[in-house]
Amino acid sequence: MKAGLPKREPELLAFWQEIDLYNTVAEANAGKPKFILHDGPPYANGDIHLGHTLNKLLKDFIVKFHSMDGYDAPYVPGWDTHGLPIEQQAIKALGLNRHKVSAVEFRQRCRDYALKYVNIQREQFKRLGVRGDWDHPYVTLDPAFEAAQIGVFGEMAKKGYIYKGLKPVYWCASCETALAEAEVEYADKESPSIYVKFPVKDSQGRFESANTFVVIWTTTPWTLPANVAISLHPEYTYVLVESNGDRLILAKELLGQFLAQTGRTAGMIAQEFTGRELEGVTCYHPFVERESLLIVGEHVTLEQGTGCVHTAPGHGEDDFIVARGYNLPVISPVDFRGRFTEEGGIFAGMSTKDANPAVIAELEKRGLLVKMTKIVHSYPHCWRCKSPILFRATEQWFASIDGFRQEALEAIDQVRWIPAWGRDRIYNMVADRGDWCISRQRTWGVPIPIFYCEQCGKEIINDETISHIQGLFREQGSDVWFDRDAADLVPPGLQCPHCSHGSFRKETDIMDVWFDSGSSHAAVLETRDDLSWPADLYLEGSDQHRGWFNSSLSTSVATRGTAPYRAVLTHGFLVDEQGRKMSKSLGNGVDPLAVIKDMGADILRLWVASVDYRNDVAASPGIMRQVADGYRKIRNTFRYFLGNLYDFNPETDKVADQDLLELDRWAMNNLHKLIRRVTEACRAYEFHVVYHAVHNFCTVEMSALYLDIIKDRLYTSAPHSRARRSAQTVLYAAADALVRILAPFASFTAEEVWQFLPGAKERARSVQLMPWPAFEERYINPELEAEMNRVLEVRAVVSKALEQARQAKVIGHSLEASVTIYTTSEDLYALLEKQDMTTICIVSAVQLAAPGSEVPTTAYGDGAVAVDVAKATGIKCERCWMYSTQLGTHPNHPTVCPRCTEHLVDRASDAASEQQRNAQ
Repeated sequence: MKAGLPKREPELLAFWQEIDLYNTVAEANAGKPKFILHDGPPYANGDIHLGHTLNKLLKDFIVKFHSMDGYDAPYVPGWDTHGLPIEQQAIKALGLNRHKVSAVEFRQRCRDYALKYVNIQREQFKRLGVRGDWDHPYVTLDPAFEAAQIGVFGEMAKKGYIYKGLKPVYWCASCETALAEAEVEYADKESPSIYVKFPVKDSQGRFESANTFVVIWTTTPWTLPANVAISLHPEYTYVLVESNGDRLILAKELLGQFLAQTGRTAGMIAQEFTGRELEGVTCYHPFVERESLLIVGEHVTLEQGTGCVHTAPGHGEDDFIVARGYNLPVISPVDFRGRFTEEGGIFAGMSTKDANPAVIAELEKRGLLVKMTKIVHSYPHCWRCKSPILFRATEQWFASIDGFRQEALEAIDQVRWIPAWGRDRIYNMVADRGDWCISRQRTWGVPIPIFYCEQCGKEIINDETISHIQGLFREQGSDVWFDRDAADLVPPGLQCPHCSHGSFRKETDIMDVWFDSGSSHAAVLETRDDLSWPADLYLEGSDQHRGWFNSSLSTSVATRGTAPYRAVLTHGFLVDEQGRKMSKSLGNGVDPLAVIKDMGADILRLWVASVDYRNDVAASPGIMRQVADGYRKIRNTFRYFLGNLYDFNPETDKVADQDLLELDRWAMNNLHKLIRRVTEACRAYEFHVVYHAVHNFCTVEMSALYLDIIKDRLYTSAPHSRARRSAQTVLYAAADALVRILAPFASFTAEEVWQFLPGAKERARSVQLMPWPAFEERYINPELEAEMNRVLEVRAVVSKALEQARQAKVIGHSLEASVTIYTTSEDLYALLEKQDMTTICIVSAVQLAAPGSEVPTTAYGDGAVAVDVAKATGIKCERCWMYSTQLGTHPNHPTVCPRCTEHLVDRASDAASEQQRNAQ
């Protein structure tokens, strides 16, 4: 085994390709129980990053482990190839203006861009060593996928869950489209903070109207042109108070805060009212010829402001809901680009950003601006372009969550959530979420398959139209919707079921991209013979509780009544060593492709295996170097194994369990404890436990103890001696188990080890075709383990005494030492008497002092055990380096000790016997 992963790994990839590893494993596991991990599709819009690496390698660990643990575990990778992320990258990379090219041409360019990156990412994932059906992935632009998605939409529409409505939605003016909740993220934003006076027009006789104002507070001045009401809480107390010559109405509890923030003074409170008592009072709009009605709503709070909430139903969901109860108009004077329409009056043509100072100036001119400051607050942003979003009332298509909310909540409790807190997170999201806005005003996506009657304007969607569109999409892809007129898309002879008219137009919106990926359980799991529905596992980042996990749950429960997955596992986000989120601006990212080039993919694989992915995951060049150091220790352990198994035939040279030396039986005990621990960890998806257990086994239990102790008998004993074969039996068992344990994790290195392990290639062409190592209870010996632990505790004291002697220049190497061990314990003395302490302590001689013997002052000890170190007497054996007073006892071997002489004689005898057998 030679080092150099970046060079060796491509050779192993070629080997896997040559033997068609994916299909070979599938054939070997055919007929076993299925384990289906359904791949959440990444966007095909750029090179892979470290987040992709973490995600795909966790999936690879799980699939490979299950395929070795008795399951048929296929893995079909997928890609999300529609939607805004692809559009944006295609426009940027290709210099497109989507408004100046035909829809079909624009879609073709987006398709080409997406498929380009499907191919690029596919090769990058393969370079990571991820095993999958790379020749037959699923892509959401595939006609068969689109047809299945249309079927899901049609089934939801058939059950009454799809409707069109006018309501405020998240809107990105930069991307020119509506957004779903899953496409919104919150970030700090500086906004104007203004208090505004609304002059009272008609108090309904409750108080004097003259010079009386209701005060509102807002951070979105641009929404004031759409104001139609002021909301009060029905049960809060409101006051009419004199202030700086004005009579102001606001919540009593917020009066002090209002005065402090505006610098105003207040006189006596003239009157008090509940919000309910003020219902029906009208005000003048500050600068539009329109009334503003005082209404009541439970959404009003006393957290900040005045308790009098500016209400524009065209720009806020709460506003829309409360205003609907009063039959107030929905005014939304902002277009798809975020600019005011003619309905915006003096602000027509302005962007909402530019309108903020213009509105403030107009208020100030009219004497209705009380105070203006700046505020930094959390505000929703588009998660793609990172621009602040608007709330804009438009007609959109929605999926009614209320229609199946209870079923979805019940389905959540039938799923295993890993970690367990994932259950509460998605449960609360589903319990609280509004209806799902599924329409998008873009071009690159699956069209909403709905027709409108030209005569009566009613929507038409039924089994006949859905089945017909499915057939068209399956044969020609969804481009046909954009390429043909409605007359060429409707089923032949279609008539409007409402008015019997026969002329139609088609919907121009496309579906939310989350509807695409959220339909993958139907489009992939139910359509491929090698897969099955539902999936055993979905695995993605924790942000997908509001994304793919949520959309998949919604489409599945709506159409099938249950979740599309039995278990959901989530991993954290990537941070640097300081816990900061990785970002281009901070320059703290780690490029996985660079790590592969410099260190090899197995370093990335072991990094993923080493972290507790359930929390945020740290990565940095320094962390990668630490992983590389750990990798070298594991690799060196394998090199030790293989270097000492060159003449070992597992079929003929294995020593029976009962004939193993005691130290070797202890090592087998530890090996099977490791197998038990890592098997349990893999089944619990706790891969960091596997990595650290294997690393500790290799570096502590093996290299620092067992391998160090047996080195002497491996190198000096006769080749066929029981002592050497006993040690080799353990080395083979450890190598055979560890290479299989590491196969899902350090796949390249495990494959390389397999090529050198005696007899391995005769058992299987690849280690990935082997079963997981089995834990065998017969090797577990608690009594032996307890005894050896006591012996090793004594060895630890000896090691410290040797180090002290080395520092005092009494000895150099430990083999220059002769030690005397003192103990007051009779049973420990008896235990040590049975051991070859000279070999265990790696010294030239060990004497055991009888219990109760006087301990010299030069001895090092910890109370129960003391050790005295002296320079070994005699001459150094040139073969084993131990010191002996009996060198030269055999005339043919004058420079070796009696022990080595015996081994050499045995070796010569073995060689003579071998020659005789060959001669015969």
